[in-house]
Amino acid sequence: MEHIVIIGNGISGVTLARHIRKKSNSKITIVSAEHEFFFSRTALMYVFMGHMKLEHTQPYENNFWKKNNIDLKQGLVTAVVPASKEILLENNIRIPYDKLVLATGSKPNKYGWPGQDLQGVTGLYHKQDLEALEKWAPTTKRAVIVGGGLIGIELAEMLRARDIAVTFLVRENSFWSGVLPSGESQMINRHILEHHIDLRLETNLVEILSDDKGHVKAIVTDKGETIDCEIVGLTAGVSPNVDFLKDSGIELGRGVLVNRFLETNSKDIYAIGDCAEQHEGIDQRRPIEAVWYTGRMMGEALAQTLTGTPTQYKPGHWFNSAKFLDIEYQTYGWVWAKAKENETHFYWEHTGGKKAIRISFDKNSREFLGINTFGIRMRHEFFDKVLTEKKTVDYVMHHLAEANFDPEFFTSYNKEIQAQFTSAFNGLKTE
Repeated sequence: MEHIVIIGNGISGVTLARHIRKKSNSKITIVSAEHEFFFSRTALMYVFMGHMKLEHTQPYENNFWKKNNIDLKQGLVTAVVPASKEILLENNIRIPYDKLVLATGSKPNKYGWPGQDLQGVTGLYHKQDLEALEKWAPTTKRAVIVGGGLIGIELAEMLRARDIAVTFLVRENSFWSGVLPSGESQMINRHILEHHIDLRLETNLVEILSDDKGHVKAIVTDKGETIDCEIVGLTAGVSPNVDFLKDSGIELGRGVLVNRFLETNSKDIYAIGDCAEQHEGIDQRRPIEAVWYTGRMMGEALAQTLTGTPTQYKPGHWFNSAKFLDIEYQTYGWVWAKAKENETHFYWEHTGGKKAIRISFDKNSREFLGINTFGIRMRHEFFDKVLTEKKTVDYVMHHLAEANFDPEFFTSYNKEIQAQFTSAFNGLKTE
């Protein structure tokens, strides 16, 4: 019987195991150094804030693995040996495989800051991070968060929910300005400040200072300022968790290099999820996609291949969603921080400063290219269809109310948005 070994117990690895089991009786072993049972990383913040319990973050019952005949092994993998088709664990246990899947995810970036390994310094990625925050929070007056992305703002919201003062260091001149165009980025800056978060733009961490017990006592910024704090959250992005593969002969870039079938250069070894890197990005996607739903899709595609139906990974149109404190964000298609040469952006922001829409379209053909929405929920199916059918921006503007989750609530905004578009682009063309 074929033995499929999966390193990693996150969304990619578990989806893969589940879909293989639907189609095959192969022996499946999942090896994980983290939590015994799969849980939703994105729910960690809600556990800390008291909205959920940790067991609620587990999509499957604990007997799911046994019931589906999936063998779970806890342990840290230290090496992969393709020549003998086995993996080595830290306690010298060897596990042979017929097919091996690397689904090891990401690890938070650390940039060699002095003091980055002190007690009180954490990311927000593992269950262990949540446990550390629970331990330190009761005695914390102020936390400093380093890095202005999605995880940073989640951590800020969590700590503010416990009435801990938060200073937020953002390297750029506006929040998430590498991804968001200026209007939306400025809106989120204002929203962060309204939540009594001390936002410091264009500010970098230089050093983390220790007390006499090896715990954080303060940080120093590149502005020469010392800020007292008991927790430092490092949320300056993530990198593929691949250090243990350096001597394996498996081809690495930043992550594990794979083709469209998610195969590595080593026979019978595959990679999926955050640790996988396409030789060239698909469409305009990045070669590494550290996104929950793409990890799931890779797991589904590879399960087909490993059960006899070779299937390329085809993620379709780009979409994503997040929450900036109280403002929900969705994006479909491509809306770049700065419009490309062939693109025009239309931006509408509600006078209340909490709702906005930005639409990107081709200035020559008027083809709709993408949309950002803030505080307004849109239907995925609608935008998936218009992107596939290459509809015009005019078609989208005519049908914007249909695209909204709550058309009745949206009616008043819809007229205002259409009027502004008509005024900006000399009339709304017929479909």
